Amino acid sequence: MSSQTKVSAREARRLQTRERILDAATAEFKRSGMAGADVNVIVAAAGVAHGTFFFHFPSKEHVLLELERREEARIAAEFAGFLDQRHDLMTTLTEIVDLVLGLEQRFGPILFKEVLALHFSPTRPHKDEWTDHPVIVLLVRELERARGDGEVHPEVDAFYSATFFLLGIYGVLTTTDNTGTRDAMLAKLVSTAIRGLEVR
Repeated sequence: MSSQTKVSAREARRLQTRERILDAATAEFKRSGMAGADVNVIVAAAGVAHGTFFFHFPSKEHVLLELERREEARIAAEFAGFLDQRHDLMTTLTEIVDLVLGLEQRFGPILFKEVLALHFSPTRPHKDEWTDHPVIVLLVRELERARGDGEVHPEVDAFYSATFFLLGIYGVLTTTDNTGTRDAMLAKLVSTAIRGLEVR
């Protein structure tokens, strides 16, 4: 067996171990939240030694960062596929809402809120720019395209409009538990955003 094959096999095992830890941590975070999550429970479920967790993830926050990165990539891919189809501003903003709601359903309310709290935390382990977030980039590009096509007012700032819209979704979902109230607020958020974007 060549050294290249040995390295590849070792790397494959490392990645498999990381995935087992991530899956076990996700399940524990959904149950107990990040702060209440027990690393001993995670490593037992993953079938690894205690130190192996910290070899792959220096802290529990790093697990959340990995989950956020993966889910944002998934949402961005779905949104990019949506943008390749026929759409208008109303359906575009509604699609963003639906994609974020899908994330909440996959994560559950506890983990969803903790990922968002970390995302906006001043103590976030890795600082990044808005251009590192593909969903924001795609929405900004779409608003710039719509502005160029005359669908939105020429003075609309695409970046701030995209950012404030996404913050509005997160705000509603993290502060309102009543489904009917949330649905009404999200629909109002979309209609208000459209009125603020359109050419008058």
